[in-house]
Amino acid sequence: MQALIFDVDGTLADTESAHRAAFNAAFAETGLDWHWSEALYTRLLDVAGGKERIAHYWRSLDPLHAARSGETINRIHAIKTRIYEAQVSGGRLPLRPGVERLITEAAQAGLPMAIATTTTPVNVDALLREPLGRNWRRLFAAVCDAGTTQRKKPAPDVYFAALHALGLPGYGCIAFEDSANGLAAASAAGIPAIVTPTAYTALHSFSDALLVLPHLGDPAHPLAQRIPGADHRWVDLAALTRWHEGTLFEAS
Repeated sequence: MQALIFDVDGTLADTESAHRAAFNAAFAETGLDWHWSEALYTRLLDVAGGKERIAHYWRSLDPLHAARSGETINRIHAIKTRIYEAQVSGGRLPLRPGVERLITEAAQAGLPMAIATTTTPVNVDALLREPLGRNWRRLFAAVCDAGTTQRKKPAPDVYFAALHALGLPGYGCIAFEDSANGLAAASAAGIPAIVTPTAYTALHSFSDALLVLPHLGDPAHPLAQRIPGADHRWVDLAALTRWHEGTLFEAS
């Protein structure tokens, strides 16, 4: 195991409720009578990318006008990003159990880490600059986001970009994801992945995952059951190494 690669939305923090609220606020600010309920937004999450999600929804309502809506979509998304940043900045949205501990453990061990997300750089910074510090980027050998590649997950492009920056093959890493799209992207790049679903992705299929857990666990928030191959009821580097070696052994 030579590196860890993290998705952001849903994986590092349970962000989707905040995203949904920001979308709805942006719709209201631009005079649209749209409202994305939790059930609707769960379905819309199958479409990767905020702008793509807006365009997809617009096409479902009015295909003719949606084809000429590019500038409006950009404006809605810019407003949504501003609102989301205000909602999560300052540590208002905590990281999921085990995330900060595992990142700290990897940094102290000198294990390279990367981020592979299709969210915007502003969103990533707003989420991480409080819990990980304003210099959070120094913790990661590569930060690949929506500005890195054009194709979004489930395309593997952002993972290939992270692997290129790390100078490593996919099988030398472990990815952390929360959704079927993310898992498909990691798998297509040859990276074994641990999935920690959220309420929005709990019904997705994760048959290709190395492991599926409710969260990474912490001493203060241990997992309900002991994990095979782990010394504790939380994910640490020792457990990750054992799982990774087991995966390579099975593959060989």
